[in-house]
Amino acid sequence: MLLLISPDGVEEALDCAKAAEHLDIVDVKKPDEGSLGANFPWVIKEIRDAVPADKPVSATVGDVPYKPGTVAQAALGAAVSGATYIKVGLYGCTTPEQAIDVMRGVVRAVKDYRADAFVVASGYADAHRIGCVNPLALPDIARRSGSDAAMLDTAVKDGTRLFDHVPPDVCAEFVRRAHEADLLAALAGSVKVGDLGALTRIGTDIVGVRGAVCEGGDRTTGRIQPRLVAAFRAEMDRHAREYAAAVAAAS
Repeated sequence: MLLLISPDGVEEALDCAKAAEHLDIVDVKKPDEGSLGANFPWVIKEIRDAVPADKPVSATVGDVPYKPGTVAQAALGAAVSGATYIKVGLYGCTTPEQAIDVMRGVVRAVKDYRADAFVVASGYADAHRIGCVNPLALPDIARRSGSDAAMLDTAVKDGTRLFDHVPPDVCAEFVRRAHEADLLAALAGSVKVGDLGALTRIGTDIVGVRGAVCEGGDRTTGRIQPRLVAAFRAEMDRHAREYAAAVAAAS
């Protein structure tokens, strides 16, 4: 399971760089513009320059409307600015067909520029609260649009979490559908250390966190702490070892 950490600016990215050995992907977003709020191109570039070259940078392009051309341009901007993982929050897409339309434009725009870029179709565990596509539709949307991964996050940051809206058994079905389509499955949404056992067991490929590694556990007012990143990774590794041992013992 890969660990994706989301700093909100260059200063926090430097803190991530101090903990680089404990994380896998540095994710650029702007939390005050939404769950998957887009940051400025120059911030993406500065963060790309600030973190070790061997750590991929991902960038969100926003909680986007159903405007395929606009979103394709935004995604290309993120790629040009140095991101190799491009995440699109399908906030304004009310049907799978709209979501596929948006993501096909993103895939073409990004991969025409950089073939090895990684495109992530992101939906929301609390989709029922905002009227966007059903979470379990995301793997098929990603597959049909040529994306590389399907992701779930939470749209409304009000203290509710991923598993409050999509229980572990439904997340397991999400992961299964993604893997069946040869996609990576990413899960986020106020994920805490206590969720790592379930996330490991269901085969999550990428776990995204922010609040869990911020001072005071607050994604908005807290700042990412390298020691908390290291502690979170240690717990990830412990669960991975215990799960591998349990599987080996059962076989």
